[in-house]
Amino acid sequence: MLPFERPHRPAAEGFGTRPASDASGQRAAEARLAEAVGLTASIGVTVVHSAVYPLRLRRPSTLLGEGQVEMVRQSIEEQSVAVAVVDAALTPVQQRNLERAWDCKVIDRTGLILEIFGERARTREGTLQVELAHLEYQRTRLVRSWTHLERQRGGFGFLGGPGESQIEIDRRLIGERIVKLKRELEQVRRTRGLHREARRRVPYPVVALVGYTNAGKSTLFNALTGAGVYAQDQLFATLDPTMRAIRLPSGRVAILSDTVGFISELPTELVAAFRATLEEVAAADVILHVRDVAHPDTAAQRADVLGVLDDMAEGPDAALDAGWRSRVIEVLNKADLLGGTDHVPGGQAPVGAQAGAPGSVAPGQDGQAVAVSALTGEGLEALRAVLDERLAAGMETVELALPAADGAGLAWLYRHGEVLSREDGEHDIQLRVRLSPADRARFEQRAS
Repeated sequence: MLPFERPHRPAAEGFGTRPASDASGQRAAEARLAEAVGLTASIGVTVVHSAVYPLRLRRPSTLLGEGQVEMVRQSIEEQSVAVAVVDAALTPVQQRNLERAWDCKVIDRTGLILEIFGERARTREGTLQVELAHLEYQRTRLVRSWTHLERQRGGFGFLGGPGESQIEIDRRLIGERIVKLKRELEQVRRTRGLHREARRRVPYPVVALVGYTNAGKSTLFNALTGAGVYAQDQLFATLDPTMRAIRLPSGRVAILSDTVGFISELPTELVAAFRATLEEVAAADVILHVRDVAHPDTAAQRADVLGVLDDMAEGPDAALDAGWRSRVIEVLNKADLLGGTDHVPGGQAPVGAQAGAPGSVAPGQDGQAVAVSALTGEGLEALRAVLDERLAAGMETVELALPAADGAGLAWLYRHGEVLSREDGEHDIQLRVRLSPADRARFEQRAS
């Protein structure tokens, strides 16, 4: 639980994952507290006090016990705290009662991350997603947070009844806005779908970066592509997805997609607002799961990310196919903090290796994990090679004979495939080319 002073106005938005656990069923309290402090610091607030309060029983009225509520109240009064953050999901009743007991503004973990997302969203799509998540969250808290809601307005026309209370009007207006936002985001989904279809016609394989927030995804993205995407040592530095081309050792070109980071213990309803963004992961040929291997809670963070992706693969509207784990390569990032890639356990994990104990490095589903440092560049060539090999695994090697005059066909093969050998004859060119099944079909259709 974190009481803190806030130097500027509130903002809004959030997205997250379901909770993960270690062997004892819980995350380390110190790690959770450090993450909560990092969340508050990421939006420029000043933390003046932080403490862990163990819960024997979750009280419906205040979450905390009476003695704990009183201890926090004394700390708030002594340090003149204006806002208190509780690193848990509070019900509207709990939030209201704590505000009355402490005489200050109280926000929970979900509300805090909504604040962060509201400050970071830049694109039209990101703004829509953030507003939708915020309204879904705020709709259940009208009774708690609005002071003018007991007023009533008279009926309209000559037959108006006792009128509609302000809270009913506000709830109806929020509901109408949510419906409109969902329509607009559905259009965003359709537009993204058209863009994906266009990429398939080019086509380039798509590689999506996923991972816990602040795992170093954007730094790795910049290191691999040479892009200048915003990357800072803070939680949720990236909200809006970005795509850039990357050239692999074979000469093959792929599209690398940077996505929003995940975090633990937030309602899955917030994930729905970012469904359009997460569908980029669903359409990816390879998923690079970037992990902060130096973090003491790395195993729990891994479980959080995989939990969200598992959720995306469940239900009638599943965005991910059931075999998505076969497309995952784990990238064990921040190896420089452990002394280099040679000091990362599991960095060259054998196929079939199993996840280790909490806090240890767990390899990917098929045992493939690569240790890197996006900051120093160590291990990046190995990652490119592994990525190249994975993309090539689904390709076919074919032998072709092209007329010597067919320069357009030759250029097409170089652009879409990997030319393994070439012999130029007087009238034709003999080629051994590695192509995806779809590209082979396109080329054969072109030739016919």
